[in-house]
Amino acid sequence: QVQLVESGGGLVQAGGSLRLSCAASGRTFTSYAMGWFRQPPGKEREFVAATGRSAGKTYYADSVKGRFTISRDNAKNTVYLQMNSLKPEDAAVYYCAASRLIASLMAPGAYDYWGQGTQVTVSS
Repeated sequence: QVQLVESGGGLVQAGGSLRLSCAASGRTFTSYAMGWFRQPPGKEREFVAATGRSAGKTYYADSVKGRFTISRDNAKNTVYLQMNSLKPEDAAVYYCAASRLIASLMAPGAYDYWGQGTQVTVSS
């Protein structure tokens, strides 16, 4: 069992930055690939970014490439999402997730555990 707790959401002006954190419980953090998803109001959950177990590989949605960076600190059992140049369309509840798989990480169904989400609001 893995428990995930996100933090770092909030209100930011367009063009600003936020860094989300996701702390994972347990001793097997390195057994999981980690991903970030988001769900805008009234829309389905969508992939944002993912990183492999050793942080060697990263994957991004086209909409965030060049603006967002995913990273992980295996010593701290934490994965981060640095979000720069935020746009109003980035506003959503952001979820952290953990997957035992090493492929298909853009699909929500690939993930075994989810956090409770953290709200990101971007004002124009």
